[in-house]
Formats: sequence, C-alpha cells, structure tokens
Amino acid sequence: MAHKNLEDVLKAARNPVDLLRNSQVGAYVYPVVPGEFSNWRDEQAAWRKSCVLFDQSHHMVDLYISGPDSLKLVSDLAINSFANFPINRAKQFVPCSYSGHVIGDGILFHLDKNKLVFVGRAPSANWIQFHAETGKYRVKIKKDDRSPGNPKGKAVNRVSYRFQIQGPNAWKVIEKLNGKKVPDLKFFFMDSIKIKGQRVRTLRHGMAGAPGLEIWGPYKERETIRDAIVKAGEEFGLRQVGSRAYATNTLESGWIPSPLPAVYTDERMKAYRKWLPANSYEATGGLAGSFTSNKIEDYYVTPYEIGYGPFVKFDHEFIGREALEKIADKPHRQKVTFAWNSDDVAKIFASMLVPGEEHYKYIDLPLSNYASASFDKIMHRGKVVGASMFAGYSYNERSMLSLGIVDPDIKVGTEVNLVWGEEGGGTKKTTVEAHKQMEVRATVSPVPYAKVVRETYAAGWRSGKA
Repeated sequence: MAHKNLEDVLKAARNPVDLLRNSQVGAYVYPVVPGEFSNWRDEQAAWRKSCVLFDQSHHMVDLYISGPDSLKLVSDLAINSFANFPINRAKQFVPCSYSGHVIGDGILFHLDKNKLVFVGRAPSANWIQFHAETGKYRVKIKKDDRSPGNPKGKAVNRVSYRFQIQGPNAWKVIEKLNGKKVPDLKFFFMDSIKIKGQRVRTLRHGMAGAPGLEIWGPYKERETIRDAIVKAGEEFGLRQVGSRAYATNTLESGWIPSPLPAVYTDERMKAYRKWLPANSYEATGGLAGSFTSNKIEDYYVTPYEIGYGPFVKFDHEFIGREALEKIADKPHRQKVTFAWNSDDVAKIFASMLVPGEEHYKYIDLPLSNYASASFDKIMHRGKVVGASMFAGYSYNERSMLSLGIVDPDIKVGTEVNLVWGEEGGGTKKTTVEAHKQMEVRATVSPVPYAKVVRETYAAGWRSGKA
C-alpha cells in the first residue's frame, strides 16, 4: 500500500533517524545551472577579487502570497518582528516548530500592498503553505516550485529569473547596466533599475560579502538580462558561477543553509505531517554524518544555536514563542567555522590512492555534503561538544572549512577533532561508499570566516550580531 503522507512514511519506518540516514534520494542538487562555466577555483576567486554572476533561478521555491492577511500569516510563523516591514523591504524569515526548533529559513520580499514572495528551500515554503491552506487567513498562495533535477528533456520555466551580481567590482557593472549612478541602498532594501529597457526589481544583498544586488524579473526576459550582464561585466572581470561553486560562498560568509527541519516528532506537528506528501523533501531527504542518536530531536537546532538569536523578538505571537521564552536567557551552543587541518585532509585523499586497503570517506570538492542535512561529531577531550553541519573547500582561503555549532564553553582558537565519515563502514545512502572514519583536527574559528566579510557584511545576516 502506497504511503499518502509523511506521517505514514514515519510509521512504516518506525524510527525517523533510520529513515533519513538511509535515504535513497542522493545529495542535494542545484539544478539546471551548469556545474562550471570556467572552473570552480577561478569562480570562487572572482567573488573575492572581481565580481560574479550567481544564477539563483532554479534551486529555490518561490512562494507568492497575496491577500489582506499576508503579513499576519508570516508574522504568526516567524521568530522575526514585523513591526517595521514596509513595501520594498526584504527580511530573513525564520520559522520554528512548537518546541522552538528551526524548520528552515529564507527571504521574504514585500513586493506591494498585501503581496509577498518567500524565496528559499522547501521546508519553510511548505510550512507557510500548510498554514495558508489550513488556517483562517485571507490569503492566496501561488507556489512556483524549484526546477527539477532531471527535466527529462522538457523545457524548464519559472515565474521569475533571479540573479545576483556580487563582488568588489559589482557596483561598476550595475551602474554600467543602468546607464547612470545607482543609489547605494541600505542592506535588504529594494528598488529597481533598467537593463536593456526592461525594468528590473533589485534587492541590496551580498552573499559573497561584498556590495551587490539581487535582481529579478519575468522568466521570459532571463536570457536577455543575463547576456547584458555578462557583456557589461567583461571589462570588470565578471565570471558566471556554476552550481559546483555556488553554495560554497556560504563557507566564507557564514550561513548554514540546511538544518534538519524539526517536524518529525511532537503531537502538535502531527496535522502537518499528515499534510506533507510522502514524496516531500521532509519524507525523502537524507541525513549524513558521524553523529548518531536514536532520537531525531538530537539533530534539531534552536535559532539561538545557529546565529538567529538576535532575530527572536517577543513583540508578537508566533509558533514556538513559549518554548523560546523558556530558554532565551540560558547558555546556548554557538555557531562557528571549523578550519580543517590540511595534513589530515591530505591523509584522507591519500587513502584513496592505496590499492587493496580501506580508505577514508571521500571528500567531494568543492562542496562536500553528501545528503540534504549533515551532522558530524565535534570532539574535545573525549566528549562530543558540537556538530559540523555544512562542509566544503574554499579556494580563497586554501582550506577545508565547515560551519556548525559548539558548546558555549568552547572558545575560538580551540583545536577540536571532527569525526569524518559514518560509523560501521557507512549507511545505505546512495552517496556513501564503504569507508572508515577519521578524526580530523580542526580549529574553532570565527563566523564569518573570511576577514573581508566580517569587516564589511551587514550585522545580523550572516554574523548573527544585531
């Protein structure tokens, strides 16, 4: 009998940890965009040295929300305050479960009166859509799902294209495209410019840590706008960034994009689990890493732990408020960067070159995650003191880096051991080959890791400082 929803899937699996750790879905895919336009090393270097074009048109859900209760809907779900959220402003949206654990995040754009669009991964979009459909909100929802990983020869179409022009030379490219000076907007403020005679909406953003704009418009105009950007950027060293390098910019700027959504337990979440399809992200996603527990709650994180503490505002009612109020003044694990020891990383690669011997878990470059969510043990003096949650290689820093969390008494500069690989030779995920584990020395480092980002990035967005 085919399962109808996530709740059915979980009942059949008995333990959600086993279900997720042995998922057959594979690694998280960044669809449609070519893996590389030149090579991922030069593409990474360009967001630090010149400028880049990120194509974000395909890997995120766009959820269009309209109606008189649009703001009330998102306010009821978010830890963030909506006391000041006028038109032409954007906000990072962070929803929690009733227990105060993170479901996901994304960006909300206030497009017009009673009109919003949420842009982000599936967990947060699904949570919004569920409440829009089942709550007493006067709203309409239009879901433009992420592009398929395998379009099977069919044309891919979205409502909007979405690009980012980022890097030290980004503003020169933007003003050349606009044909005149562009006002230097405040962070997360929106406006518009003209490119090739087309009005293009803009958001002051900076994923790579340097001034830049996110731009979007009707998908049918995508290639015209892209060609114009590429041509205008030639003299300023602009490079298009492929899907291999795209997600690794966060290693330098400090955002953890894929915490495990806290939806698998709690009776209060049961109606939601029955609403989620059996083929949803939450039902099929994978969980990777050396940390093992039979309790799925041990993989959940609170907003305080991953840098969203300053966003928590108790000036409104929202799901999870009561739970967060109870822990607001307590010590919390903290978000950090782990800088991996280069000799240990080299040892892992060298093991792949010894015939007939069991090797360490393969490290894929530049992005090293091999499931939708990751949780690798961080050890210090024989104790588990945290988890590594998002790993990859930074060509700019010439270092393997990962983002994660550590206990509050673990200070920046502390050497810890990151356990790389899964126990027992590995789980049954399609991305896991037979391997042995290795303890990699790592230095607990600041977040954001890149000095240029720490000194220039807007407070709160990646740093977690308000």
